Amino acid sequence: MSIFETLESEVRSYSRGWPTVFDRAQGSWLYSEDGKAYLDFFAGAGALNYGHNNPVLKKALIDYISRDGVTHALDMFTVAKRDFLETLNDIILKPREMDYKVIFPGPGGANAVEAALKLARKVTGKESVINFTNAFHGMTLGALSVTGNSMKRGGAGVPLVHATPMPYDKYFDGAYPDFLYFERLLEDAGSGLNEPAAVIVETVQGEGGINAARIDWLRGLADLCHRHDLPVEVHRWLRATAGHHVDPAGSGRMGSRGAQRYVPRRQPGVRHRGRGAAHLLAGRRPGEEHQGEG
Repeated sequence: MSIFETLESEVRSYSRGWPTVFDRAQGSWLYSEDGKAYLDFFAGAGALNYGHNNPVLKKALIDYISRDGVTHALDMFTVAKRDFLETLNDIILKPREMDYKVIFPGPGGANAVEAALKLARKVTGKESVINFTNAFHGMTLGALSVTGNSMKRGGAGVPLVHATPMPYDKYFDGAYPDFLYFERLLEDAGSGLNEPAAVIVETVQGEGGINAARIDWLRGLADLCHRHDLPVEVHRWLRATAGHHVDPAGSGRMGSRGAQRYVPRRQPGVRHRGRGAAHLLAGRRPGEEHQGEG
């Protein structure tokens, strides 16, 4: 592994935990270059919801490349994008009565968070965002500003501003009513809290310690934001976490309606969806039967 130690940057993490050179992968298994099999509980930090090299997804990818399908189009219209949007609409949006526009900000969760924060600030004309204790939304500056972990925040190298943390569900172990502090600050003109552009929340916190918010807490938050006309950005709305570290932990693990069933009375202003969406929809065109939709 000398080439990794001599040439690759020290800015790496996972390879320190398992210093093995992997060669191939199939399903739930990774294989090192000497042929040893490893059961993969990591799964690409939750991106590989259907395993390594799933034959259905692999065939769709090979077929697309074989016919010289467009592989880089920025935001241009393509047949692939049309198929994706039609499938997303048929499988995810219409069955859940979600009236949304779709933006493609980039492949990672932090891209979606950054775009959502910018959109909320642009639409409302306000700067401050409410986030929650122990939250994790990504490693870019905007995403770090609404993240709770002090170690990750410390890596920014600059002050992280324009975000105010509030207690997540069960933060005080039931010692205080839900949203007592949050609502008091919102209603008190002397609190010093800048009027928020949005509230960003994870229905299930991954990096924060696998914290699943109670249904009543999420509904209470939705009602509070509705009363104060605050847009809600929901992160991980079709995902729950099932791994030792996993951040975006995979589609479908919160049931057929995902976190939508948690807050049915209020539609969040922005929903972040990443990683697993491509796996969820790959290889299927509108009208075809689809099993295991999220």
